[in-house]
Amino acid sequence: WAIENFGYRQPQRWLKTAYRELVWAPVLAGRQLLRHRVDLYHSTGGPLFIPPVGIRYVATLHDLAGARHPERFRRWHRLTSGRRYARIQRAERVICISRFTADEAMALLGIPSSRIEVVHNGCDFSVNAERVPEAVPSFAVPAEFFLFVGSLEPGKNLALLKAAYELAEARGVTLPPLFIVGARWEGVAGEGKPPQGWHYLGRQPDEVLVYLYRRALALVFPSKYEGFGLPVVEAMAFGCPVICSRVASLPEVAGKAALFADLEPAAYLKAMREMCDVSRREEYRLQGLARAGEFTWEACARGTVAVYEGVMGM
Repeated sequence: WAIENFGYRQPQRWLKTAYRELVWAPVLAGRQLLRHRVDLYHSTGGPLFIPPVGIRYVATLHDLAGARHPERFRRWHRLTSGRRYARIQRAERVICISRFTADEAMALLGIPSSRIEVVHNGCDFSVNAERVPEAVPSFAVPAEFFLFVGSLEPGKNLALLKAAYELAEARGVTLPPLFIVGARWEGVAGEGKPPQGWHYLGRQPDEVLVYLYRRALALVFPSKYEGFGLPVVEAMAFGCPVICSRVASLPEVAGKAALFADLEPAAYLKAMREMCDVSRREEYRLQGLARAGEFTWEACARGTVAVYEGVMGM
């Protein structure tokens, strides 16, 4: 991304993209559906093609970040996102992963509410967290630390946390370290000197992530725009308090179980200092466990099957 602190290259990925966009989607995919006598096609991501006539069509819409925040994406994504949104408009039913995304679909794509169904995502981790295995990481983990989980792209707003830590230093406040778990480690190679106590961990196995969720003071998630915000639910499932902002779908997903802060460094600094208090953490831990239990893949599956049955007239 051509902004300060972030840069990332994807060598040779364009070859796979070209095959997917120019050969598989327009030529091969529809033929495969017909050959296998498919009754219903469900595009669970941004659809690359419209199914042949006679095949019922359902699409899942995760968000409209490409329309709302085109600056987050490369030129190729900006060029193709409009085409994918147009294909979603052709679907007989559009599954939106949050009420927020459903409202976006109606406002930006003009999809009528009669063709939209809200089916929330689930969480891979059950609130019965003691049954989920963990692994001690190969790196040292201090007694107190904050956690950030997400791809290292501008919309996740890691830059705000950098400003918050710099503000703390300027005020003589010492914050616990920040552990950053996310893909695209290459994307932060040229970001300059990180704040003291920051640790970039790159992609980590689920077992290590579980270990960190269970021990972090809080997940700090200053994202600017989310269709759902899966790390918020994951953290709550393990009793990890959450700090985020009242933007996009996050109030809908977190409910009253998160500590909300305005998207500004001083507000996040204040919230992080508040989460250093044991009693406050316990309050949000208990609320988060209750809230996370409302998002399961079983419920997501039931809602999705109900959409299939409605489209097929069953």
